[in-house]
Amino acid sequence: MLRPDFIRDNKETILEGLKKRNINNPEILDLVISLDSKRKELQNESDQAQAFINSASKEIGALFKQGKREEAEGKRAAVGEKKTRIAELKTEAEEVRQKLEEALLNIPNVPHPSVPAGNTDEDNEVYQDWGKDFPKLHDGAQPHWELAKKYDIIDLELGVKLTGAGFPVYKGKGARLQRALISYFLDKANDAGYTEYIPPHMVNEASARGTGQLPDKEGQMYYVTEDDLYLIPTAEVPVTNIYRDVILDEKDFPVKMTGYTPCFRREAGSYGAHVRGLNRVHQFDKVEIVRIEHPEKSYAALDDMLAHVGGLLDELGLPYRILRLCGGDLGFTSALTFDFEVFSTAQERWLEVSSVSNFETFQSNRLKLRYRDANNKKHLAHTLNGSALALPRIVASIMENFQTPEGIVVPEALRPYCGFDIID
Repeated sequence: MLRPDFIRDNKETILEGLKKRNINNPEILDLVISLDSKRKELQNESDQAQAFINSASKEIGALFKQGKREEAEGKRAAVGEKKTRIAELKTEAEEVRQKLEEALLNIPNVPHPSVPAGNTDEDNEVYQDWGKDFPKLHDGAQPHWELAKKYDIIDLELGVKLTGAGFPVYKGKGARLQRALISYFLDKANDAGYTEYIPPHMVNEASARGTGQLPDKEGQMYYVTEDDLYLIPTAEVPVTNIYRDVILDEKDFPVKMTGYTPCFRREAGSYGAHVRGLNRVHQFDKVEIVRIEHPEKSYAALDDMLAHVGGLLDELGLPYRILRLCGGDLGFTSALTFDFEVFSTAQERWLEVSSVSNFETFQSNRLKLRYRDANNKKHLAHTLNGSALALPRIVASIMENFQTPEGIVVPEALRPYCGFDIID
């Protein structure tokens, strides 16, 4: 969430940045500035009224002692009027505060200057590309949903029976491959200095709002009405909220956290081959890395996170590329996002497997996540997160890119975790 003072001081810069998101709405910024000015006016009047009450209250007793009863009663009546006015101001201020918060909650983050303009994923910029050195598949190679049936490792139909479309059931070596990937990703994160957490898989509204899922992604989240809780769409939500309402010291940086969770997303409205099988599901497993950084070091941290995710894909032997997302494809809370895409040779298409983002102060302002500098002054920290990695499309890519006439060869890095070399 942007700060009102930041909007007031940087209105034109913000407007230019939001144009990259295809948003040209100066009225919303003007509304924030106007509401913030009104809030300050009400607070100032309330402070002055309270100061009058404090001063008059001391004078009233003295006036009575001096026998100046009429003057004392006049002061007392004035105090009563000020108290009534303060109550009115409190009500007005709360109404203004709610309108201001609502306006701020609907303004997305300002894109980093390096974010390209554009409307769709076709406008995303290729940041790094390893060429077209893709695996050469044998005749009769199949997409993963056919391989899942052939080797009886993922049952999509059973998932429909148990729950509905988009809830696959992993079985046998498919389940073991899934578990191996989770352990491998967590071990690599731990080796890189990330502290592992096992967070809750449901969060309250304050947590969902703190990281920006609400109100922006409300329609994509599963909601437990009776308990007023949300199933998490990513471990980013509970893990980042560990530091909600926390004040760090500069010496605490960097804060590096990782967590494995199932993730739940509606992802409604898409049909066709591009969403078949594991390409798009409603429940999936993911290992997330989250960092809280000093603002001066957050972009160096972002580069480090990109190297970490790239290292995982290198070790798995999967062909991939990195995209810098354009303004129109940028997430609501992000200032800069890089997507990792793995090439699925059997489908002949790129599959997104990770997003790595710097939110700068957008989340921390909502979270009230701050740090003290050497002069004991408080500042907002920067937050970052990345998928390291999301499993369904990694599993799909492994199945398709490593298939042979004899079976699906397990990447060497995973073999100690799986306990087998081939799925046959």
